[in-house]
Amino acid sequence: MGNSEKALFIFILKNNLRLKLNKNKQNKMNYTEKGTLILDGKAVAKDIQNNIKNRIDESNLEITLVTVLVGDDKPSQLYVNNKHKQAVSSSIKSLQVNLPGDISQSDLESKIKELGDNSSVNGILIQMPLPKGLNEKDVIETIPANKDVDGLKEKNLGKLIVGNNILNPCTPLGVMKLLEHYNIETSGKKALVIGRSRLVGMPQVLMLGSKGIDCTVTLAHSRTKNLDDLIKESEIVVPAIGVPNIINSKNVKKGAILLDVGISSDGKGIQGDVDFNDVDGIAAAVTPMPGGTGPMTVACLLENTMKAAELQGIIPKDK
Repeated sequence: MGNSEKALFIFILKNNLRLKLNKNKQNKMNYTEKGTLILDGKAVAKDIQNNIKNRIDESNLEITLVTVLVGDDKPSQLYVNNKHKQAVSSSIKSLQVNLPGDISQSDLESKIKELGDNSSVNGILIQMPLPKGLNEKDVIETIPANKDVDGLKEKNLGKLIVGNNILNPCTPLGVMKLLEHYNIETSGKKALVIGRSRLVGMPQVLMLGSKGIDCTVTLAHSRTKNLDDLIKESEIVVPAIGVPNIINSKNVKKGAILLDVGISSDGKGIQGDVDFNDVDGIAAAVTPMPGGTGPMTVACLLENTMKAAELQGIIPKDK
């Protein structure tokens, strides 16, 4: 066997092994003692990040994500530090730009434009919320569309509406990837999204109602009447309002799929919008908090960074 034949044989062997490992991972399902499927975002996110790491390591290219943190908000610092850690573990170069909380709107926008013009920067993330007095929308619009890894720029949200979804908002994208990974049927299902933010709620509605997903979607918000009744009727629920345990055994539909995006904290620690223990055995599947949609958000941010590099011609598109 010649050298070229040996190389081809090794390549085929590695790919067959990778396919077999991926198949085994997809077949692994964890259930509670009461029979509810745990939608393990941490495990799925790890698979996504391993794929990113393999692509970058094999290409021997440098992909750079820049996170902009304005002010000294403690939770934001924790989020940024975690994103940095996960980026590095995925072989993405992570840089953090710290700016004072009293920075002017014009100076902040100038800094973002400077980063956007830097060809070595492939993705730009502005950690929200910004300090009071700064216009978040105007700041987001200064990011080049092909470096907007949060998918929040008007141009990218517009592409989502028409089905040309390149860089999607990370949290709703993570929800969709969980549904896909666990082969959850969506066509014709009644889906409820609670919350109408630009970051989660509005794009989540579009994704669930898109062609190929085909949910019948209802959007609920702070002015919605009879919310409990809507929850009871819904087969897929994505709560994203930060009200602890608003989804519970009294209002959840038997066999519902619950993807908890809401997060809040008190003396008891971090809580989600879903009372996991209370709905256990009633819901068919639930994301844990933590370990559900949170890790998926970060994984999708890193995947968007790869897509941004593809759009910039830095790395070949993933086949």
